[in-house]
Amino acid sequence: MKVIPASGSLGAYLEGVQLHDIIVSESAASEFRQVLVEKEVLFMRGQDQDPLILAKFARRFGAVLDHEAYIKTSETEEVQILESTAEKPSKIEKWHSDMTFMKSPPNFTVLQARVVPAYGGDTLWASATLAFKNLSSAMREFLSGLTAEHDFRKGFEESLAEPGGEDRLKGLLANHPPVTHPLIRTHPESGRKALFLNSLFTTRIVELEKTESEVLLEHLAARIVKEENTVRLCWEPGTVAMWDNRSTQHKPVNDFFPMHRLMQRITLAGEVPY
Repeated sequence: MKVIPASGSLGAYLEGVQLHDIIVSESAASEFRQVLVEKEVLFMRGQDQDPLILAKFARRFGAVLDHEAYIKTSETEEVQILESTAEKPSKIEKWHSDMTFMKSPPNFTVLQARVVPAYGGDTLWASATLAFKNLSSAMREFLSGLTAEHDFRKGFEESLAEPGGEDRLKGLLANHPPVTHPLIRTHPESGRKALFLNSLFTTRIVELEKTESEVLLEHLAARIVKEENTVRLCWEPGTVAMWDNRSTQHKPVNDFFPMHRLMQRITLAGEVPY
């Protein structure tokens, strides 16, 4: 397993390894997880596109989470389909960490390209660990102990506004009332601290007045996604990316309309942030 850094901040390409190698080898899975926690996002080219293989690979790293808002592959309910077409373009455009509206958000996400546009459609990741590290000691001390609210309704406001949207997503709304997470999260495996907020789901800092909260959230969100904290992936069919939601954010670049883009995704159960 050869590890090639993808940027100076986070991310790496893995060479000489296939999904099957990690499925069948405990030592390979352990090494992969260690590198993933360190590098925060990993990229593998030319992988098997069978959803059943992808699901077996993902289960090496935890229990698969369902997401009722997305359709699933015909082969298995464990793999979600993310598709953008001319008739139904992608709605998600903001930087985010996956499903932070949950009490226990996912730790890892696996995403694989099936159909990619002729150009465009890249994905960006940013290191919330590096963003926290680069804050002044005074700011880190001020943020310590603060909590932020995350809300499913905020992240899916466009889908909810569609005809029938409220009814289609009523189960998710009922099961996911707003939750509160620490603004600074400690990684349970590495022990490193990271900023834990995002533009898609985070609504407010609980302990601050409304204007204070808005200004600080905007500032911190911008600090996380500074160019020097990021890495960018140009997809190819079969490319797999796996990232750590506990320490990163990501953003799709929707610059390929009206071309077709089809991805398959799995999210894995995580722990309550602390």
